[in-house]
Amino acid sequence: MNSSKEILGKSHGLDLEIIGLSKRFGDVIALDNVSLRIPSGGFHALLGENGAGKSTLVKCLVGFYTPDAGDVLADHREVKIPSPREASQLGIGMVYQSFTLVPGMTVAENLVMSKGSLPALINWRKEREQLVAFIETLPFKIPLDKFAGTLAAGEKQKVEIIKQLYLQRRFLILDEPTSVLTPDEADEVLGFVKNLATAKALTVLIITHKFREVTAYADDVTVLRRGKFAGCGSVANLNVDQMAEMMVGSPLAHQPIARSIVPMNLELRPYLVVEHLHARGDLDQPVLNGIDLAVRPGEILGIAGVSGNGQKELVEVLLGQRKKSSGQIFVEGEPYSGTRAEISQHKVIMLPEEPLRNACVASLSVAENMALRNYDRPPLAKFGFLLNRRALNQQAQRYVETFGVKTDGINAKMQTLSGGNVQRAVLARELSHPVNLLIVANPVFGLDFNAVAETHARLLAARASSTAILLVSEDLDELLELADRIVVMSEGKLVYEIPADQADIRVLGHYMAGGHLEERAVT
Repeated sequence: MNSSKEILGKSHGLDLEIIGLSKRFGDVIALDNVSLRIPSGGFHALLGENGAGKSTLVKCLVGFYTPDAGDVLADHREVKIPSPREASQLGIGMVYQSFTLVPGMTVAENLVMSKGSLPALINWRKEREQLVAFIETLPFKIPLDKFAGTLAAGEKQKVEIIKQLYLQRRFLILDEPTSVLTPDEADEVLGFVKNLATAKALTVLIITHKFREVTAYADDVTVLRRGKFAGCGSVANLNVDQMAEMMVGSPLAHQPIARSIVPMNLELRPYLVVEHLHARGDLDQPVLNGIDLAVRPGEILGIAGVSGNGQKELVEVLLGQRKKSSGQIFVEGEPYSGTRAEISQHKVIMLPEEPLRNACVASLSVAENMALRNYDRPPLAKFGFLLNRRALNQQAQRYVETFGVKTDGINAKMQTLSGGNVQRAVLARELSHPVNLLIVANPVFGLDFNAVAETHARLLAARASSTAILLVSEDLDELLELADRIVVMSEGKLVYEIPADQADIRVLGHYMAGGHLEERAVT
């Protein structure tokens, strides 16, 4: 195999320094006099809570934003980056959280077309030969002739990274690059990029919320808080608590809710039972293929899996948002189809992924959103339709105070709240009512450090009060922390089950990556 130097040709990592960078949006100061330096071949982690300024900083580096003040030095020379074109010419590239591949084009076509400057008549034979030679230098392979839209999430992320390497970037920005990868895939990709940085063929800046990745791969870390520099240091000289403290601005209070040590009573009747459940996707393709599961009171059943393997559709069926093709769902032993009446009768509470889009009406006020659960019931309504605005406002004010929702007022539009405060508002609305069954999907996606801790604490509190909880999450660390049992979902099936205290993250990752298919082929 060729060396790391040969993979990127004659390129070498860019030495990049930011001096006093500031950016304002109206009255909001998103970035305030921030400085940092990443030497050639460095692997640097950029940390901070939501709204800390991380995205603003990197968007200035790739030319999407023009800073109001400050300088950028590339290889010790001052440069201006007014657009992505100039960033590309400097060798600066970025792998975004959302995929940028064209679904209807093959992987090869995506890679070639990403070069931008192409002749009117493309010599595809020559381009393919160059691609094949390049792919042979990589430790992982990708299917050049598959359409990008048919790739699994992990494959798409690898192609996004390969695309930047193929463009011979000298400075690579990775924005939450492993959120859709299994643990093995994450280590494979980050390990490869780390080797390139160690060989000084590439300089890397990674934005991640996973401290494991920071401690395993980064050399140094810079922390932003509310748009300002909050601290930095060598990863070798910092522990996780110190980095987290820089992020939140105060010492962390470790007050986990004690979990019950009483073994699960298997004789206890499950509150939720799903039998042989099948459902079809938006394109009429099978997405759920015979799901069987049960959740008992006082238990958290965690569902692990790479995005796109049926988890979203399972939650939608349970919430009454998608029809099942066949199979049965029982709640408290009674048939259940997710109607509003059934949800109310059985005290089913839902915390869907991306709550602003899936659990709120963004243009309505905070108070109105907090009343979506009971707007047509006393004391908020008389006769089911006469709204008592005073009672609605009183309820909202109580929820805001109890759950610490930060807002300009209960009449502010929901869309003006930060992600963490939208989550707090939805938690307030849902958990302020009696709950027997809680269905949760990626509850802390995109939340800041404190909001994650608060959400996890409330889930454990619900469990302690004998609530049955179905927790769907793409974060294995979250499942290992919260769940009593973990099942792995792959290709619309549950393929592996293990008590959480016996789970091995590598084994879970194996099944998430389709290990059950390999075993079936062997037998």
